[in-house]
Amino acid sequence: MGRPECLPRFFFSVASFFSYDQLCEWADVASTLTPPARLAVIGDPIGHSKSPQMHNPALQACGLEAQYVRVQVPVGQVKEAFGQFQKNGFLGVNITIPHKFEALEAVDFLDPLARQLGAVNTLAIRDGKLHGFNTDGPGFLRSVKEAFGAEVKDLRLLILGAGGGAGRAVAVQSVLAGCQHLLLANRTESKLAPLVQELASLGSAQVQTCSLAPADLAQQLAKVDLIVNATSVGMKAEDAPLLPAGCLEARHFVYDMVYRASGPTELIQAAEAAGAGHADGMCLLLHQGAISFEHWVPGHTAPLEAMRAGLAAANAGV
Repeated sequence: MGRPECLPRFFFSVASFFSYDQLCEWADVASTLTPPARLAVIGDPIGHSKSPQMHNPALQACGLEAQYVRVQVPVGQVKEAFGQFQKNGFLGVNITIPHKFEALEAVDFLDPLARQLGAVNTLAIRDGKLHGFNTDGPGFLRSVKEAFGAEVKDLRLLILGAGGGAGRAVAVQSVLAGCQHLLLANRTESKLAPLVQELASLGSAQVQTCSLAPADLAQQLAKVDLIVNATSVGMKAEDAPLLPAGCLEARHFVYDMVYRASGPTELIQAAEAAGAGHADGMCLLLHQGAISFEHWVPGHTAPLEAMRAGLAAANAGV
């Protein structure tokens, strides 16, 4: 893959990313970059990530001579990639699918919340040591408050896909935040038993389970306020609907952790049709990113509006 071309202010083209091989030969790449790359996001694939469009405006707003890049890292190479970032003077890294679990084992110090949530999505490199954090959980709480004007602790939650990593993290974070009523839905309901037991050890929340069968969900929706889609359903336009037609009400809040460049997901469209409050994964991306930024550059408050504007421009194709 060729080296990314630079734009004015020396920020990458939004279509560009570096390969793992280039990371391992970073001295050659670094000589082409002004200002230097000091932050990155890794994943496989990674070319779709909008994190650079969010974090580079934040760096500019804070007057920091650094830039944020994408690096595609294969499964099984996360620890080695962290070593390369450390060696080459990076301040930190975001970790996205499928590396959040592998990153747990690749850090020197693991934040207690990241341990509880079972995933690391933010690496901060401090004094030669690798510190692992999870900003998805706190970002979820902040984004719910912004999108719906409500605290998770005051809502009855339905988590679709609670058996996966994202669903488990939302469930654990919600109980830690004081949520008292959770309904966990999963394709295979029996797989939720360990999570139910774990949540019981964290607080006094009433936790129930159900399947993702339309009949089950239709019966349960009257009992919940906030519906969280933690599955990957909706990433493709041809994905089948998650909820039975006509089951959403205007009183519901719908939080789809998926975001799609081609337009609103089917779940968001259903929420709009019902007059329900709704938010997609872009809201989570913004708020978890702001928390990550403050881990990397202590003493700086994340410039949330600059980050929001960067994402809006990216979504508009600017």
